[in-house]
Amino acid sequence: MLTLGSLVALLFGASQVVYGVLFLPACVLTALWVREGDLLTAPVVVPIAFALGLVPVADEGDGGIGGRLMGMVTGLATQAGWLYGGTLVAGVIVLGRRMRMIRTINRRTAAARDRDRA
Repeated sequence: MLTLGSLVALLFGASQVVYGVLFLPACVLTALWVREGDLLTAPVVVPIAFALGLVPVADEGDGGIGGRLMGMVTGLATQAGWLYGGTLVAGVIVLGRRMRMIRTINRRTAAARDRDRA
């Protein structure tokens, strides 16, 4: 996300809306590519990645650390819709994948139990 934020800052002049729009497909890809063992961590990692990627896009203010920090806080406050939307999308995809994984495990367990009875 830091690379995406830097790219947005370079190409689009630090447009937070463009960053937010590009954040949504990144959330989808994150939820689809995460390992099955780490499924429940994806919705936790997504907001952290959003904040990290917001660093190059955030307003610098007076150019100091305080101005950058205030720009980050302002960016997180004004772009919360993208953050919540991306987290929701990742959460729904991950829950769907988790449910499918549990169904598969249950089917295999039931099949093995049936074979043992026979």
